Amino acid sequence: MAATGRKHLVKDFNHFMTCYLCRGYLIKPTTVTECLHTFCKSCIVQHFEDSNDCPRCGIQVHETNPLEMLRLDNTLEEIIFKLVPGLREREEQQELEFWKKNQPRENGQAERRERLGLPDVVGDYGGRDEDDDDEEDYHRNDPQIAICLDCLRNTGQSEATVTDLMKRFIRCSSRVTVGTIQKFLSLKLQLPSSYELDVLCNGEIMGRDHTLEFIYMTRWRLHGENTYPMVLEYRPRIDFG
Repeated sequence: MAATGRKHLVKDFNHFMTCYLCRGYLIKPTTVTECLHTFCKSCIVQHFEDSNDCPRCGIQVHETNPLEMLRLDNTLEEIIFKLVPGLREREEQQELEFWKKNQPRENGQAERRERLGLPDVVGDYGGRDEDDDDEEDYHRNDPQIAICLDCLRNTGQSEATVTDLMKRFIRCSSRVTVGTIQKFLSLKLQLPSSYELDVLCNGEIMGRDHTLEFIYMTRWRLHGENTYPMVLEYRPRIDFG
């Protein structure tokens, strides 16, 4: 005799798919590693601007920098997108609209980009030449962001082992991580594989898993920086041990 299981509705799983803070579906689900509670990325980041405690259970996540204890849950994100029709498309459209509004307008900006040395394509990123238009670009459809990479001086290092880039301005996907930026710098500066760099924004060291979008939203834009491009600094990693 065949078993007849009842059909489940999406609302039956809402408890596992909704954010405790905004009560909406989890967007970019982000888990606190100390207690394993999950929230929307933007919600938990905003919460940690004023508190170091988990908003659900009250546990102290980190004494000084709770953002380091966050991890994206890509598997849960895919499950939610599959269960909720149209959610992925709506979020992608909203993200594109946001970046269009927060990037400099094309009219009147060409001279400014030329003066700053900003490329019009992703070419300089990842070692590609700007003339290689026929090569496949896996991030061409991503929201783009321009950044300036400055060498941070006066780090107390006895030797000037890290120098300025010949081309400090690059344009790349907003989903690029700090870890990838570190690899890019090592490649361009021809550093040994064992050499480690710190990447900073407004004087704060950024985690390897932080995306440029995350840094722009939480360290650049929210701190009142309205200049463009976003400035990131790099320096040799300092061992405080």
